[in-house]
Amino acid sequence: MSRAPDVDYSATSQRPDWSSLPTALHDALAVALGTQIAAVSRPVSSGFTGGFAARVQLSDGRNVFIKAAPDTTHDFEAYQREAEVVPRLPNAVRAPAIITTAHTGDWFAVVSEWVDGRMPGSPWTGEDFARVTAACEEMAVALRPSPLDGLRMFGELVGDDLTVPQRILTGDLPLPSGLQEWSPRVLPEVAELAAAGPEVLVGDTATHSDLRPDNLLIDPHGACWTVDWNWLTLGPRWVDWVGLLPLAQYHGIDTFAAITSSPLTADVPKDDLDVFMAVITAYMMKNTDAPPPPGCTPALREHQRLTAWTFLDWLAVRRGW
Repeated sequence: MSRAPDVDYSATSQRPDWSSLPTALHDALAVALGTQIAAVSRPVSSGFTGGFAARVQLSDGRNVFIKAAPDTTHDFEAYQREAEVVPRLPNAVRAPAIITTAHTGDWFAVVSEWVDGRMPGSPWTGEDFARVTAACEEMAVALRPSPLDGLRMFGELVGDDLTVPQRILTGDLPLPSGLQEWSPRVLPEVAELAAAGPEVLVGDTATHSDLRPDNLLIDPHGACWTVDWNWLTLGPRWVDWVGLLPLAQYHGIDTFAAITSSPLTADVPKDDLDVFMAVITAYMMKNTDAPPPPGCTPALREHQRLTAWTFLDWLAVRRGW
């Protein structure tokens, strides 16, 4: 393969319609909201899971955003976690406010503030990159120290996946398809860098830990909002922003200049950033050719390939590969 796979982050999911959700959940939401649901828009097509997610107009004139999932999918717990996290985020973090929740036993729904916005990064532009960078810098300040107790370290989130490159080298795992033809040659160095993840990826800043274009919104005033706060961990304050750099670089943004000027990374050791890039590369190389997990869409695997590809490209320039 001579180029990275194309991923349209605005069209990666297939979600159920409102009419397919249980009547009991419809009723529970009306009670929780204190008004009837007047109209439901077409579900959004971003993300990699099959939970319901759509803008809803209420009889009292408000617009809200509703996400709902059954207890047979991991969205069920993800939506519950988001409902716990968002109300405790500092005001400086622009995240749609949680309005209410509804739980019918086997279904859970979370209702949040509706933000009229668009997704950046399709492709990345200099203007949107600057807006997102500013938002990440503000979040890093606001989320240190963490507003939540008991968070695990970012390195624990990826866990055993740090060993994926080494396991490929030993033949325990297959080399993923769809990566650069030179990727086998650099695997030993990727493995060495990734192994240092637990030592490097520590800190006292709460991090979103899953920041990508479809978890960002730019509103009509140019403000950047962040959604889907169910993977909160502790780590270095630069993790969220740096994770956006390889795709932005692939789209023509000079992120190598950006890391020398941003207060998030200006004084961070070069190898620390490269360790993080190798950790995410390792994480994305796991099960790339396998069917997606239950409840996830096939586009998840293309997202993994694109991420691994762009992170390897970023490292190639940094490491002289």
